[in-house]
Amino acid sequence: MILATASILLTVGLSPGAVAQKKYGPGVTDTEIKIGQTAPYSGPLSSLSIFGRIEAAYLRKINESGGINGRKVTLISLDDAFSPPKTVEQTRKLVEGDEVLAIVGSIGTPTNLATSKYLNSKGVPQILLLASTPKLDDSDNLPWTTTFMMPQPVETRIYAEYLLKSKPEARIAVIYQNDDLGKGNLGWFKAALGAKASTMIVKEAAYDVTEPTIDSQIVTLKASGADTLFHASNARFAAQSIRKAHELGWKVQHVLLSGVSAIASVLRPAGLEASTGAVTAVWLKSTENPIWDDDPDMKEYRVFMKQWAPRELVEDSIFPYASAQMIVEVLKRCGDDLSRENLLKQATNVRDLQLPLFLAGLTINISPTSRAAWRRASMARFDGAKWVLFGDIVAVPADNRASR
Repeated sequence: MILATASILLTVGLSPGAVAQKKYGPGVTDTEIKIGQTAPYSGPLSSLSIFGRIEAAYLRKINESGGINGRKVTLISLDDAFSPPKTVEQTRKLVEGDEVLAIVGSIGTPTNLATSKYLNSKGVPQILLLASTPKLDDSDNLPWTTTFMMPQPVETRIYAEYLLKSKPEARIAVIYQNDDLGKGNLGWFKAALGAKASTMIVKEAAYDVTEPTIDSQIVTLKASGADTLFHASNARFAAQSIRKAHELGWKVQHVLLSGVSAIASVLRPAGLEASTGAVTAVWLKSTENPIWDDDPDMKEYRVFMKQWAPRELVEDSIFPYASAQMIVEVLKRCGDDLSRENLLKQATNVRDLQLPLFLAGLTINISPTSRAAWRRASMARFDGAKWVLFGDIVAVPADNRASR
């Protein structure tokens, strides 16, 4: 009787408390957290699918070691071919068919814009998106949405300030993608140049992602007499632009968005000699720069890649690796309250988080009213073998005015 009574008391005493602590949204059980995303596994921008592959590999590693708070994470990553209508179709499948807890880490500016209103109307977290448009940092109209990229107004301000100070008489040509990525970066770049935009920018040329080459656009831009080329483009066309400019003998200063500055997938295909002298903004450590060879976090990253993603490019996977760590961090913070409301709360309340492969002092700060994860970076110049940091880290506060 004593043992039976103790058993009853234990059951009565613990169960209500344990149940009270647990809150589950769709896709969550005592053993699983199901999340979804879309990525371009096919189509002209399929190289971006590396984010989905590395994140899946990192989550396999986490699951192998026990998961997150005892739960395994299932990532359902569907192909959208970087086509907004397809993204909408696949996102509906994830939410209404697979019943995921949230959309996490989906890739692309136009594609994420296409699904944001639907997800917000459903109260489904759309978090840590790989998209740079400030249209997705809108806590009033898109309260369920957060991004995990340097915003276009911040990154373009850094480049504008660099050119205004180091090359105030620059004649700038712009090659841009004919969608929200390219148009957005071009618009914010002009805004950052201010009154000088009309005199410094001498020619613009657009392209669609379905075009096979942009050789004709580069020929046109060279004819403008520009001495600087700002790339508001993706990796494939950035490589084409650099290579074609070199073939034409156009000695131009390349200014590359951070997303198209990878050595393995952009500069090497373009030609290392052709790429020498290019500048970009950097917030991550690099495998190509020997200054981080003995860094413990870099060593851990290399071990991860060798064991869990041996077929992927080590040089191109650092940002996907960091994004995977951020996904895990947010899910860990939820504890046993894995409701959609708490997931959003944790994703929008991050203060001074230092991710292992971010540059020292470049921390993650996200609040309910400001979803831009970071506003700081260092300028870097390609020396023919590696990106070399120069100058101080540049900070762009919420009003977008650059400071050092």
